[in-house]
Amino acid sequence: MKVLIAEDDIAINDLIRMNLHDIGFICSCVFDGLAAADLLERDSFDLVLLDIMLPDENGFELLEYIRPLGIPVIIITARSSLTDKVKGLKLGADDYIVKPFSIVELMARIEAILRRYNKDQRVLVVEDLEINTASRLVTKGGVPVELTLKEYELLVMLVRNKNIALFRETLFERVWDSDFMGNTRTLDLHIQRLRRKLGWEDKIRTVYKVGYRLEV
Repeated sequence: MKVLIAEDDIAINDLIRMNLHDIGFICSCVFDGLAAADLLERDSFDLVLLDIMLPDENGFELLEYIRPLGIPVIIITARSSLTDKVKGLKLGADDYIVKPFSIVELMARIEAILRRYNKDQRVLVVEDLEINTASRLVTKGGVPVELTLKEYELLVMLVRNKNIALFRETLFERVWDSDFMGNTRTLDLHIQRLRRKLGWEDKIRTVYKVGYRLEV
């Protein structure tokens, strides 16, 4: 899966690249609009993450160039006005995220966009663990691992956000699809079972006063 990151803030560009790289994406990073246009001419991409306020050629101008290519685009920008958002979406952007943003939210939105375009990543790999998201088959060292639906969904979320501390509220709301009411017992029990089934007692770490993190 190839992603073009067009963002002139080096820290944000690096943050996005590192997190996408960790889950197997191939990232090309540019810091101005002309470089982005040049890469789009020379290479093919599955997704573009696009800042509006780019030097040389801004994001709105690039959107008009990208639209005929049929590549999904997520705008990531500090421009929060309704006018800018409507303009970006009308020019062909699939989503619009305002800075500052949560990297967990960005990853979820990327996943949703790629799924809509049938480009979602089918196989997730962490060391000897493989998750086939099409068949929902989980294997470890080539041996199938039997997981409940919620255990599977929890594992996928941890893997897609590996090395990121995830809040209990976020995990509960995403996996159980309901508002977090303050009781973590259900989540904690599922984490315990995942650790035991995968032998990941030392990998799924408890983050004090936050939640959990998959460390690999």
